[in-house]
Amino acid sequence: MQAKDLMSSNLVVVPPDMPVAEIARLLAGRGISAVPVVGPGGIPLGVVTEGDLIRRLADAPRGPFTWFLDLFRSPTPMLQRFVKAHGKTARDVMTQDLVTAEEDTSVEQVARLMEEHNIRRVPVLRQGQMVGLVSRADLLRAVLEAPATPATSGQTSLLKAVVQALREQPWADTFWVYPSVEGSVVTLYGFARSEHMREALRVLMQAVPGVSKVVDKMEDMPLLLRASL
Repeated sequence: MQAKDLMSSNLVVVPPDMPVAEIARLLAGRGISAVPVVGPGGIPLGVVTEGDLIRRLADAPRGPFTWFLDLFRSPTPMLQRFVKAHGKTARDVMTQDLVTAEEDTSVEQVARLMEEHNIRRVPVLRQGQMVGLVSRADLLRAVLEAPATPATSGQTSLLKAVVQALREQPWADTFWVYPSVEGSVVTLYGFARSEHMREALRVLMQAVPGVSKVVDKMEDMPLLLRASL
């Protein structure tokens, strides 16, 4: 399996000059934790994560001896931190050191990139342009999907349709919801943030052609996870 087989292609991206306040509203409104910053022609420039925005709040005041320690430090990290803490646009606060993959990069290699660089998502490029995004949730689904056989090819197709239906809804917590298909029955695992979310997911799954029944085995979302939304 390659990156193109499980990447999300229905992307939410922002331009480099988008105000930080609007990015924060976008993340909160869409229930996502990061958004790629894309320049002209779809060229990825960076990514703005919740962590980048939280650092603005965590910019600690300088201590009484900081001036002395600064004499022995490179000023570059301090300057970069200042820009992230006080910048006004996506270009100012985004993480620029992107780790990317190509469409034909193997799933195993994408997983290694995430592990080695301690990241949650990898942009997928085609001739230098961003065409998709692979997240940790996508990798988890790849682990759960067995290689297709004549007996399971129908289930694999239905699972792909279910996953695509989730990705098309901006309100769906795709990072925390893990669907499984057995025959024509869809079972939802993971975490639900509310009863309204459970009901919306049930209705969404039942609308997918080929689904005969939806089983909800999700747990209530812990407060720790809610804080990260």
